[in-house]
Amino acid sequence: MRIQSGIFVVLASSIGWGCANNREDDKRAFSQADFVTENYLDYQDSLVNAWNLMISDDNEKLSALHALLEELRSAEQSENQLLVRFDERLDQLHRIRYTQKSMANADVIEEYDFASTALVREILAAAEMSTEFADNARLPILVDQIRMADERIGNYRADYDDLVNHYNAFLDLNKAYLVQINLDSVKKKPRFELVSIE
Repeated sequence: MRIQSGIFVVLASSIGWGCANNREDDKRAFSQADFVTENYLDYQDSLVNAWNLMISDDNEKLSALHALLEELRSAEQSENQLLVRFDERLDQLHRIRYTQKSMANADVIEEYDFASTALVREILAAAEMSTEFADNARLPILVDQIRMADERIGNYRADYDDLVNHYNAFLDLNKAYLVQINLDSVKKKPRFELVSIE
């Protein structure tokens, strides 16, 4: 009887130890899955914030360009066809701007950058050549605002790309856990390829 109870204790201990070991593995896997989920959500939030900051700044630049054209138009006695064409091109910029999906095609970014850079140069040149430039205090302020916003775009894109690099590496490192938490269909994000237009 003593031998049987001794065997029972050994078997029970072995089973208990095996179950405890399995629970430890489950707990560690569960914790890692939670960690991956939390980091994935943090990356999503950070990417959205970085994107929104960049687009908001670009929107401010476009609004300043509209305001600059309005100032120039109010100084004109008659309708200036050059300003009308600037308005049309500015409206087109809104339509051709890249999105987080369309930027996977580098041509979309290049087209937007080329159109934006050319239009900014032409509008600023027209404003600075205007006879009103020295007399209207708002014109130099708008010109400076547009130039500064135009210069910041490279920094915003570099920050976004840095975040995307980390996010994409995170996806590569955690493929197994992404499957486990049903995020295996998540795709890597495209990066900006800064196109120099000089």
